Amino acid sequence: IEAQNWKDEHDFAECYINWGGYAYSKRSPEGIEAKSEFTHRLTTVEVAIHNQDDREHDIFDSDDYFQFHGGLIATIKALSGKDPRGYFGDSQNPAAPKCRDIKEETLRVYRTRVVNPKWLESIKQHGYKGASEMAATVDYLFGFDATSNVVSDFMYEEVAQQYALDKGTQEFYKASNPYAQKGISERLLEAAQRGMWADPDPNTLEALRQTLLQCDAELEGRSELS
Repeated sequence: IEAQNWKDEHDFAECYINWGGYAYSKRSPEGIEAKSEFTHRLTTVEVAIHNQDDREHDIFDSDDYFQFHGGLIATIKALSGKDPRGYFGDSQNPAAPKCRDIKEETLRVYRTRVVNPKWLESIKQHGYKGASEMAATVDYLFGFDATSNVVSDFMYEEVAQQYALDKGTQEFYKASNPYAQKGISERLLEAAQRGMWADPDPNTLEALRQTLLQCDAELEGRSELS
């Protein structure tokens, strides 16, 4: 996903099985290859669930979530031809555990953090690192959508407006980390090109293209000065 070198869930499945197709036991603590057995088992799976016992992180806070949970969902679909049911188990309060549909969890994190004005303003206080975290959030949102088809068009539109096109945010990037703005614009345009952002506003796409061109020009100018 990071290298943009994929076409569909079959590419994810190949990667998932190649990296995860090993078995471990007392006799084989270092692991032995078991790709065929792993593949066979995955063809029978109907539900993919990830359990988490804390609220320190969320599904758009690390690439681990879309690599393991999203990768599992994509692999099951590639092998079986059917979309498995995806769930997120929330046991931060052991006395009252909750289980949410993965799309419901996506929407919850989107509303409470991704486009939460308080979070956006607070993360900007961290300058270069804050901008990097914003770019990473877009990457992880994209990654989960690529593997699990969980992000709606209105989410991409709002992320584009708040993360890439907002004038105040653009000034923040310019002063702190222009590479973050470039990465965000590229990733959102990729989502549209791949059809993940199925029906984007043409005006938004054109604004993203112009933003990307401006980023490239500014970064090229900085490199020439250095």
